[in-house]
Amino acid sequence: MKVTVLGCGRWGTFLAWYANRVGHQVMLWGRENSKNYLKLKESRMNDYLTLPQDIQLSNSLEAAVSFGEIIIISISAQQLRSFVHNISLLQDLGNKIFILCMKGIEANSGKRLSQVFSEEMGGSQNIAIWVGPGHVQDFVNEIPNCMVIGSDDIEITKKIVAEFNSSLIRFYYGQDLIGNEIGAAAKNVIGLAAGMLDGLCYSSLKGALMSRGTREMSRLVRAMGGNDATIYGLSHLGDYEATLFSPHSNNRRFGQAFVIGEKFDKLAEGVSTLEAVRHLAQKYEVELPICDALYEIIFENADPKEKLLDLFLRPIKCEF
Repeated sequence: MKVTVLGCGRWGTFLAWYANRVGHQVMLWGRENSKNYLKLKESRMNDYLTLPQDIQLSNSLEAAVSFGEIIIISISAQQLRSFVHNISLLQDLGNKIFILCMKGIEANSGKRLSQVFSEEMGGSQNIAIWVGPGHVQDFVNEIPNCMVIGSDDIEITKKIVAEFNSSLIRFYYGQDLIGNEIGAAAKNVIGLAAGMLDGLCYSSLKGALMSRGTREMSRLVRAMGGNDATIYGLSHLGDYEATLFSPHSNNRRFGQAFVIGEKFDKLAEGVSTLEAVRHLAQKYEVELPICDALYEIIFENADPKEKLLDLFLRPIKCEF
């Protein structure tokens, strides 16, 4: 099968490598002037892997979309709307399957990424999400993990799993698109808090953060019409190890750098997601104390140590 990957950052390049590994013809697209694309074009290498020679590289969006029967999108979540609008202007989209391999929520609207995609495409395309734990650095060293494919159409889900399942990534069928999308995005928010605890030398509180973080997000998912149990699955709780503890996690690293006053210049999707989650909390009238504290720290210059410790000194109540 022909697979196109749109986006040649760390994760997109890995997805091209992985799709080739499991037997597909692959084209990887990147913007013509992007540093990632230029480096791959020159050496077929980035900081994490080397692309096989039979993976095609292209900076033509039209050619890349035309090539693939399955189109994987892996870009910054906040750029998705304008990017999909450009795709929607292309011809012969036919019955192509689109997979969003991204974790985020549109910051200014609180909309899930599948909603953004459907709005820009007119709701007529086959769309799925690919979420769950895993770092490129581990996968390329043959360390396996489990992930989730989800769609409103179970036949689309089954087809994608059949095409991509392997000994390196074991897939599960995601049956709750709302819960899996919100969970996958929101774990990055909890990752910011984990990094702050690390930076403040309160890492032992990350267990409590995990427990209360899942409760907090389950309330939001339930209010939005999803299954609150999904938060305890792979898309959210299952991704905590890779987000709250891993040295590779950009969101954890951002939180740690923030509280110790160091500059961090890599993309931490949790920051934009935090804005979106606050929007959703207000819309659905859900109390999210961890998110509220993080918002005040990052956007309103509240003292990190004071705000985070206040979370653990809230009035006594029953756990459940």
